[in-house]
Amino acid sequence: MSAAPSTASAWSVALIGVQGTPVEVEAALGPGLPRTVLVGLPDAALYEARDRCRAAVAGAGLAWPDRLLTINLTPASLPKAGSHYDLAIVAAVLACSELVPRGIASSSVLLGELGLDGRVRPVRGILPALLAARAAGLGRAVVPAGQTGEAQLVTGLTVWGVRDLADLVEVLHGRPVLTGAGPRSVPAPLAVPDLADVLGQEQARWALEVAAAGGHHIFFHGPPGTGKTMLAQRLPGLLPLLDDEQALEVSAVHSLAGEDLGGGLIRHAPFADPHHNATVAAMVGGGARVARPGAVSLAHRGVLLLDEAPEFSPRVLDALRTPLESGRITIARSAASVTYPARFQLVLAANPCPCGNHGVPGVQCRCTPMAVRRYAQRISGPVLDRIDIHVRVTGEGTAGLTAGPDAQRGEDSASVGGRVIEARQRQRARLSGTPWTLNAHVPGSHLRRGLPPVQGVELIDHALARGLVSARGIDKILRVAWTVADLAGHDEVTRADLAAAVGLRRGELWTGAAA
Repeated sequence: MSAAPSTASAWSVALIGVQGTPVEVEAALGPGLPRTVLVGLPDAALYEARDRCRAAVAGAGLAWPDRLLTINLTPASLPKAGSHYDLAIVAAVLACSELVPRGIASSSVLLGELGLDGRVRPVRGILPALLAARAAGLGRAVVPAGQTGEAQLVTGLTVWGVRDLADLVEVLHGRPVLTGAGPRSVPAPLAVPDLADVLGQEQARWALEVAAAGGHHIFFHGPPGTGKTMLAQRLPGLLPLLDDEQALEVSAVHSLAGEDLGGGLIRHAPFADPHHNATVAAMVGGGARVARPGAVSLAHRGVLLLDEAPEFSPRVLDALRTPLESGRITIARSAASVTYPARFQLVLAANPCPCGNHGVPGVQCRCTPMAVRRYAQRISGPVLDRIDIHVRVTGEGTAGLTAGPDAQRGEDSASVGGRVIEARQRQRARLSGTPWTLNAHVPGSHLRRGLPPVQGVELIDHALARGLVSARGIDKILRVAWTVADLAGHDEVTRADLAAAVGLRRGELWTGAAA
C-alpha cells in the first residue's frame, strides 16, 4: 500500500500594490514519482523557488522529500509574484516531512528569500505585508534578521528574525534565536537645504511659502542661474513632519520600493527628483506583471521636482494629469490593476527657451521664434492649468549676491516653516469634519458653498471674461486665496488676498503677502 498523504501549511502575503492578501502555503506529500509541483499562479521568480528552496535545504544539511511534493498557494486564483515566499515554502515542506512541528508554521507569516547556501536574504515590502498579516489576525512574523527593525514598526506582532535555515528550524521548534527589540519610530535628523541660502528673490520666496502652506503645485520659470532649482529643493524643508498615519502610508510605499526602514518610519516629507530622461513607467510606476511604484508615488505626501521640465517627454508630463487631480495612480496590467497613492506637490522649473536667454534684458537670444514656441509647448496646456502658482524668476531678484559676507540673509527654513505650520493649523480647524486638511485638496463645490464668501470676486470675473483663466483656474485661485489669508491670519478672504492669488496664478509680480 502507498503511504498516506502528509500535509502542512505556513503563511505568506501576496502584495498587489500596497494592499496585501494573506496566502496559505500548503505542502503535501503523496504517492508518485519524486518531483516538486508548485501551483497557485506563481510568476517566474516564484516558480523558480522549487529549485532554490531544494538547494537551500540541502545546503543546510536537511533532507528534501524524495516523494511527490505538491505545494499550493491559496487562494489559487490570485496572482503571486516575488521571492519572499521562500521561507514559507520551506517551513511548510519541513513540517509536512515531520522535521519540525506543524504548530508554529501554521500560525505564523514567514517572509524572506533563500540563498543556495541557506542564508535568508532581505525582500521588498515587509511593512505593507505585515500590516496585511496583522489585519488578518496573524500574531507572529518570521523575517530576515536585517529587517527586524522594519518589521517591529508594525505593533501587535511578535517578530522573530532568522539569519539562515538553522535559525528557521530553531524558530519552528519554538526556540527563537533573534528576539531583540528593534529601533523605535523616531524622526531621524535629516540634512535638508536651508532657505537662507537663497539670497534675494523675495517674490519667489513668498510664493514658495504660499505653496508650502496650502500644498499647492508651483511653476518656476525664468533664465538660468536665477535660483529656480535652489528654491525648489528647499520646499521639503518648509513642510511639517508627517503624522503617524501619513508616516505609515509613506513608509509602506518606500518599503515596496526596497528602501531600508530599519531606522524607523519616514517622518520627513519625501523628495523625488527624477532626471529628464525618465520614462512613463519610471514616473508613474510599472512592471511586467505587477507594477511597482514610480516617482509620483515615492513623492507621496512630499515634493516631486521636475527640473528642466520642457526637457521631459511630453508623454511623461501628460501622464501626471490624473494623479495631480486625484492624488492616486492606477496602473492596469494583465495580471492585476494596482493603485498607488500619489498625493504630491509638483514643482516645475523651466528656462524660457533652449538657450535660456529669451526675454532677458541686454542678452541676445540665439533661438529662433519657432524654437522658443516649440520649447514652451512641450509642457501642455492641461498640465500648466493644473499648476496653482506660476512664478517668473528674474535676475532682478538676485540683488545683494555680491554684497559680501556681512549682507543680510533671508529668513531660514525654520522661521518660514513655523508660519507654514500655523497656516496649516488654521486650515485644519476650518476644514474639521471634512475629508480634507489642506486648501489645495478642497473641491470647488465646498469652496463656493461650504466656506465664507470671498471679497473682490469681480477680479476673477474680469480675468474669466478676458480668457485669462479657465473654470478650473477659478478654483485654483480660490484655494490659493484661502492660503494667503491663512498666512496673513485672516478668518475670511479679503480683496487683497484674492488679488495676490490672481497674481500668483497668472505669474505676475506681487510686492508681498496680503495685508
